[in-house]
Amino acid sequence: MADDETWMREALALAEQAVAAGEVPVGALVVRDGVVLGRGWNSPISSNDPTAHAEVVALRDAAQQQANYRLAGATLYVTIEPCTMCFGALMHARISRLVYGATEPRAGTCISQLRLPEQTFYNHRIEVIGGVLAEQSAAMLRAFFRQRRGGRNGL
Repeated sequence: MADDETWMREALALAEQAVAAGEVPVGALVVRDGVVLGRGWNSPISSNDPTAHAEVVALRDAAQQQANYRLAGATLYVTIEPCTMCFGALMHARISRLVYGATEPRAGTCISQLRLPEQTFYNHRIEVIGGVLAEQSAAMLRAFFRQRRGGRNGL
């Protein structure tokens, strides 16, 4: 668990990169055997790419670094519960573990909505651990949206 918190702190630092670019603060990294294979932060607006969520960017970086689209044995750390698209990408990459921070009540697919990791139609299983540094992740999101709304309260 201590390693998970250490890596999640790095994902939070990547989320700060998203904020600097005017993007929703989500950061992600792919780690295997204590080595970072790929990093990413949300960039759909700045890249004009609707698929440029932090998880997908980190997976693309890792796959390029490894010269392989399969990332078996790797863990993806992300500051918020993944959406449907991102969970699907994790499955296709054969990520072994997913560690996320805050839940995403509207679109999160691990426990908040579809509960995709529990579905039996997949031919791959991902170990999922949620809530790692969740309050820090949620606070960053709240602050971002509060500032975006001109200081109004709420997420």
